[in-house]
Amino acid sequence: MNKKSYFGDLMLFLAAFIWGTAFVAQVTGMDKIGPFTFNMARSIVAVICLGAYLIFTKAKIPKNKAFLLKGGLICGIFIFTGTSLQQIGLQYTTAGKTGFITSFYILILPFITMIFLKHKIDLLTWISIIIGFIGLYLLAVPSLRGFSMNKGDFIVFLGSFCWAGHILVIDYYSKKVNPVELSFLQFFVLTILSGICAFIFENETATLGNIFASWKSVMYAGFFSSGVAYTLQMVGQKYTKPVVASLILSLEAVFAALAGYLMLDEVMTSREFTGCFIVFLAMIFSQIPKDLFKKKYIGLK
Repeated sequence: MNKKSYFGDLMLFLAAFIWGTAFVAQVTGMDKIGPFTFNMARSIVAVICLGAYLIFTKAKIPKNKAFLLKGGLICGIFIFTGTSLQQIGLQYTTAGKTGFITSFYILILPFITMIFLKHKIDLLTWISIIIGFIGLYLLAVPSLRGFSMNKGDFIVFLGSFCWAGHILVIDYYSKKVNPVELSFLQFFVLTILSGICAFIFENETATLGNIFASWKSVMYAGFFSSGVAYTLQMVGQKYTKPVVASLILSLEAVFAALAGYLMLDEVMTSREFTGCFIVFLAMIFSQIPKDLFKKKYIGLK
């Protein structure tokens, strides 16, 4: 694995860390406003921050601007659908189950890449995916009989397909355009679509007073979770394969649990600690150079 791959993995690791610690803001941010209003407000913050960065760095209009605009539109639609389903689902289910069900994309993505993109998934990556999924289950589901699916769970599950698609479109577009510009455009699209839905479905609660009352959650989710973390994802996926990227990003659930334990005094059981350790182990296992095994085991690809 070259240095660029390690750099990409590090960017994705940081993105997962920020998303995990920002999960509380996603929940508390909907105390007075609806999911569409929250997403609109946080994306406005992201647009302002990313726009200021592009102006400060004097970013030039790219030659392939039509390609960039198309990428921003497609990424924006995927992130709008994914975040909307996740925020709506959070109203009916727990944060722990939401983190686990959202992470279903680490299982969905390999099948999508094999069926539609004809990509081959090597044995070590498959093992890492299975190990990681077991760890997420231990982390999010209290007992072997503790999992059941309600309306909120199903809504979040639908969103996991969107996150798988989002990773794939970012993998395609981020390698050909400026990732910050692409991130700026996707949040511009997210702002417009969320604003339209907020006006239609949340007209009574989508007031400036309610939004300002939730300003701490909006600012944290807007600046760190949206502006910074999603841009880190764009940069990281320039150098990392989408299936490995999905595995690293699934650490979001681990960091969410650890942040609650360290900062909010939430109790973690030995089962949950074991789940965290297994997910970390899966990510480390996925980083093992494949050539190391090829020298010892004939036929492993």
